[in-house]
Amino acid sequence: MANPFYQTGEQRAGRVQQLFGTIARRYDLINDLQSLGLHRRWKRRLARLARLRPGDRALDLCCGTGDVAFALAQTGAEVTGLDFSPAMLEVARARAARQPGRVTFLPGDTLHLPFADNAFDAVTIGYGLRNLADFEAGLAEMQRVARPGGRLLVLDFGRPSNPVWRGLYFAYLRLAVPVFGRLFAGSSDAYAYILESLRHYPGQQGVAELMRRRGLANVVVHDLLGGAMGIDSAEKS
Repeated sequence: MANPFYQTGEQRAGRVQQLFGTIARRYDLINDLQSLGLHRRWKRRLARLARLRPGDRALDLCCGTGDVAFALAQTGAEVTGLDFSPAMLEVARARAARQPGRVTFLPGDTLHLPFADNAFDAVTIGYGLRNLADFEAGLAEMQRVARPGGRLLVLDFGRPSNPVWRGLYFAYLRLAVPVFGRLFAGSSDAYAYILESLRHYPGQQGVAELMRRRGLANVVVHDLLGGAMGIDSAEKS
């Protein structure tokens, strides 16, 4: 049976927005449960790879409840977090009152960013590129708003190269993760969506190839947990 939250074409954005509206209040809890808290380490790794300095400007796309944006802000950078889910932004803004650093959260569409060219020293997206209707168009917008020499970083679920580990990992996403969704967010479909969307996502190696195709420099794939997660890093020429 097709996942009700996974659609292609024009309906993609609406279904993804519906999904995150469903799970926003329990999003952080379930992330902790399904990753045993490791997602926080991976997001800190992403922030370190951004190599920000005090006074730099950073943009975190599909910012969700703000984890990556807050990690970036700890460097002293001025951070903007953008997301198209009002429910997720509501949680992020509530958390911002308890977090150090300068973070501004805005509503917006990653495929049509409301920023000038060459505006940011780093542009990040954590667990968001996979949800876009057009992966390459999302990368193009990231590239457009990054300044020359700026870093582009993508963190997302990956495709392990080892077939045994990949099979075990996909089985976990298929069997266990939807149970967390049903128990803690009232929707198994919202978390079964992860595997369904990953089947249509190029994974970290595919994202790296898209980056190279766009002429980005110093493209590096950082495999995490045996490739179950991946960070793609690159620089704008």
